[in-house]
Amino acid sequence: MSQPVKDSVIVLKDITKNYKMADQLFCALDGINLTIKRNEYVAITGPSGSGKSTLMNVLGCLDNPSSGQYLLGQKDVASQSEAELAKIRNYGVGFIFQSFNLLPRSSVLNNVMHPLIYRIMTNKKREALARNALKRVGLSDKIESLPNQLSGGQRQRVAIARALVTNPAIILGDEPTGNLDSKTTADIMALFDELHEQGHTIILVTHEAEIAHHCHRVIRLVDGEVESDITNAIEEPKEFVHG
Repeated sequence: MSQPVKDSVIVLKDITKNYKMADQLFCALDGINLTIKRNEYVAITGPSGSGKSTLMNVLGCLDNPSSGQYLLGQKDVASQSEAELAKIRNYGVGFIFQSFNLLPRSSVLNNVMHPLIYRIMTNKKREALARNALKRVGLSDKIESLPNQLSGGQRQRVAIARALVTNPAIILGDEPTGNLDSKTTADIMALFDELHEQGHTIILVTHEAEIAHHCHRVIRLVDGEVESDITNAIEEPKEFVHG
C-alpha cells in the first residue's frame, strides 16, 4: 500500500459496500478512492440512491465496507476492535443528522452531555463541557428546555453542540440543513464556517446546490462511484447565500 498523504485525516482506497436485497446483491459503493486532508470543508453530493449516506456511514465508522481500505487518522479502521471503533466515534468524529436525533424527554443540557457518559470524568466536568458547547452555538439560554420547545433551527444547533462536546477533529453532517428554512440554513452554515475556521474538518452530505457551492470542495457520487471531485473558487469572506 502507498503511504497516506501528509496531513490526511481520511484515506479511502477502492472502498466497496454491497447489500443483499432479496436474492440480489446491490452495490451501494463501487471502488471509492478519496483523500481528505485536515481542515478541509467538503460537500458530498449526488442524486438519491447515489451512495451519499452509505459513504457517510462508512466515514463515521457506523458501517463497515465490504472491501477496500479505510485509513482514519492514518490508522486502518479494519484492524480496530469494536471498543477502539467506539472510542473513535466518541472522540474523533462528531455526527450531525437531518432528523436531529435528540432525546425527547431530556433537557437540552442533558442531550449535549449524553456523548460524555462513557468518559471517566465528574458530572460537573460533563456539565461544564456541555454548557460551553451550547455557548458556542448560541443556546446558553435554552439549557433547561426540552427539544419540543425549540424551533427546528434551535434543535439543529443542539445537535451541533452535541457533536462538538467531545471536541472531534472531524464533523460529519448528513443533510444538516434539509429540514430548515432559508434564514435558519444561512445561520447554520455561518456556524459551520466558524467551526471550519477553528480547525475542524467539515464533511457535509447534501442535495442542495447552494450548500455544495459554499463548501470548498465538492465530491459528486453517481451510482456508487465518484463522478467528479472539484475545488470551488473561494472568495474570503464568503457569505452563504440561499436561493
